[in-house]
Amino acid sequence: MAMTGISLQNVSKHFDAGETVANHQVNLEVEDGEFLVLLGPSGSGKTTTLRLIAGLETPTEGDIYFGDRRVNDDSPSDRNVAMVFQNYALYPHMSVKGNIAYPLKVRDVTPEEREDRIREATELLHIDDLLEKKPAELSGGQRQRVSLARAIVRKPSVFLLDEPLSNLDAKLRLEMRSELKRLQSELGITAVYVTHNQEEAMSMGDRIAVMNEGTIRQVAEPEELYRRPKTTWVARFIGSPPMNLLQGTRRNGAVELASGGSVSTDADGASGDVSLGVRPEDFTVSTEPPSGYSIQGTVDTVEPLGEYTIVNVSVEGRIVKAKEPTTTVERGDDVYLLFDDSDVYLYDDRGELLS
Repeated sequence: MAMTGISLQNVSKHFDAGETVANHQVNLEVEDGEFLVLLGPSGSGKTTTLRLIAGLETPTEGDIYFGDRRVNDDSPSDRNVAMVFQNYALYPHMSVKGNIAYPLKVRDVTPEEREDRIREATELLHIDDLLEKKPAELSGGQRQRVSLARAIVRKPSVFLLDEPLSNLDAKLRLEMRSELKRLQSELGITAVYVTHNQEEAMSMGDRIAVMNEGTIRQVAEPEELYRRPKTTWVARFIGSPPMNLLQGTRRNGAVELASGGSVSTDADGASGDVSLGVRPEDFTVSTEPPSGYSIQGTVDTVEPLGEYTIVNVSVEGRIVKAKEPTTTVERGDDVYLLFDDSDVYLYDDRGELLS
């Protein structure tokens, strides 16, 4: 299949005569053969970004390139993109084979080549035994595989997926997640995938572009995104539970926490208000007074979740979360949240990472 990189340069999209800004000055590079995930909450602009790439929307400003070719004025068919949606969009009166063959028929692909392409796609997706069935006879996972086969049979240069797994149950989502990743890897096709599901994004994406309010907040590989969120917004959004952010004041190389105690830091930056971030798994819950850095509080609730337990600790009227393999503490216990200074993230008063 043909591959191509995608470039969005200062792309904005306005609706309602400019009153609604869906995207603002989006700059994004998707490499040839890359699986890039657009991740963000509802209304963040990720689906509009996908529709701009597809040619279903025209940018209000900025340029979109496929390789070296500017495609702002090209139709979706001229861009050779294939889209997969969450609702499958299969023709109920057609068989599986008829649904997969349809985009080839309208492009006047010869019957012989149609047969070859259908065979390749259905074998790749393990649905070659379903060709004569109608969509109503299929499970949700099978319908999604048919939808994927119909997309890849066209041999597109770009594969666009908009929340394709959201209608599936949890077990099937896990199966289809690995199936999609395998499929994209075997085809080597450039793919852009939209989701609001962090776990999906982290497990599937070569890189993730985190979006909010129509802008891209950070683009990074999953591990880097988790380990070095560049802003407090990304830090709060990525992770389950997300990072704890504690308010403090920076003076003379140390952060004095509003909740009590101080933490030494060698981060560059002037004195002033800062946020100190600690991931829940980097806290250790103890009932004994510690010798190192800690925060004191009272257990509010305990959430056993099987492989780990979330301990919610009330510290000066706010909840701080710790993630433990197991715990013996109970509601009402006075505890210390121990942490190491190497596990600390420091953000300035604009919410930007210092260290």
